[in-house]
Amino acid sequence: MVEIPVKKTETDITAIPLERIAAHSHIRGLGLDDTLEAKHKSEGLVGQERARKALGVVMNMIKQGKIAGRAILLAGQPGTGKTALAHALSQSLGPDTPFTSITGSEVFSLEMNKTEALTQALRRSIGVKIHEASEIIEGEIVSKTIDPPSGDSVQRTGKIVLKTQDMEAEYDLGPRMIEQLNRLKAEEGDVISYDLATQHITKLGRSFTKAQEYDAAGPQMKYVNTPDGELRTKRETVHTLTLHEIDVVNSRNQGFLALFAGDTGEIKQEVRDSVDNQVSQWQDSKKAEVIPGVLFIDEVHMLDIECFSFLNRAMENDTAPIIIMASNRGISKIRGTDEYSPHGIPFDMVQRLTIIPTEPYSEKDLREILDMRCTEEDVQMSDQALNLLTKIALRRSLRYAMQLIATSSLVATRRNSDEVEPQDINKVLKLFIDKTMSQDYLAQQAKQFGYETAATNDDDADVKEDTHSYINSNANPQAPAEEVVEEEEEEEE
Repeated sequence: MVEIPVKKTETDITAIPLERIAAHSHIRGLGLDDTLEAKHKSEGLVGQERARKALGVVMNMIKQGKIAGRAILLAGQPGTGKTALAHALSQSLGPDTPFTSITGSEVFSLEMNKTEALTQALRRSIGVKIHEASEIIEGEIVSKTIDPPSGDSVQRTGKIVLKTQDMEAEYDLGPRMIEQLNRLKAEEGDVISYDLATQHITKLGRSFTKAQEYDAAGPQMKYVNTPDGELRTKRETVHTLTLHEIDVVNSRNQGFLALFAGDTGEIKQEVRDSVDNQVSQWQDSKKAEVIPGVLFIDEVHMLDIECFSFLNRAMENDTAPIIIMASNRGISKIRGTDEYSPHGIPFDMVQRLTIIPTEPYSEKDLREILDMRCTEEDVQMSDQALNLLTKIALRRSLRYAMQLIATSSLVATRRNSDEVEPQDINKVLKLFIDKTMSQDYLAQQAKQFGYETAATNDDDADVKEDTHSYINSNANPQAPAEEVVEEEEEEEE
């Protein structure tokens, strides 16, 4: 049998990093000065000066720990930046303050009940800063001697001499310490740290006094100063956890590994009570401090009456976080009831809220926001195209106009142009329609969709007639963008 040689070909594939651009990736903070005055355009935000100034006051109170257990509502029309303001607040608070973001529909799950989901979200928003003091031995290695096994003993022993700028001492080495030193490749001139509690050795780097021994060093070489003072010192380590993380560690057999699994399941109340008692003892002994964070609930009108009743009671706890809600509803039905209320929230809950309104953006603000998004998405757009996109955002919606940036950029690339022109936006408008055009299309094709149904009563007939008259009064969805804007302007005049 003849063997056919197989030629192996290797191809080098260069990994291309994936750049994810989120809706609020350009926001870096609230854009306030030292006096809490909002700049018109700063840190990725444009306009909404009153709302930003109000959130700046809330931010200072959160940092001072004076507003725990309160609830704030961001109320405004769709597309006025409520979620963006909450994201800006989280950026301004920094990583030390816990910030949890959920939507109202997330609590409805088959895996756990509604109150359990809200409880976990609340406890994820409460941080615990634990202070741990440990004794360490830190110094520069002067010499290291390892004795080979002798006699009946098969374990290796040795001695090590460490020094600081003020003193020098010799210590005995055991088998475990020798193994760690060999794994770290620690030698004379290296600075190491030994934790007496965990018996763990850490290589901090090489002393600056030995920097002249080598003509060149790799990028992994790190030089540090030789410690001063005593060899044996005390060091305080700070660990920041959330109450939910402590709950998971104490409720699962696998301990902290359950945090990586993601499936935490329901946690018994007895576990939470024991965790709260332990945290209280740590607070009394000055070993820990509680940091009330922020729980942001977007689309809060999706919660039902049971969730609102639970939140009413949860806000009265001593360790409750600040709850920030957002809703774009007016007078709407409370889910789970037949009652109507402002923003779809029960009256007793509305009375406890501090409401911050958001206002519609002006044409100038819309242009600046779209220009900022073009910069974030690395899209070059001409002034005429940006003016057209601004009019679309003003007449249609800001979200629809922002979706046209990337698509029009692809159309411009196909015609070998680095800059988006109005013709690219017109072409994209024929491919992607907005809500109003979609309603017009459904009205025209109602019978083909099986959408046309007889009205059950006079009220339904009136609503249906009003809807069709509103839909039919809109512009042709296939018309160019300039004609659509001009038609709408003429109708308003």
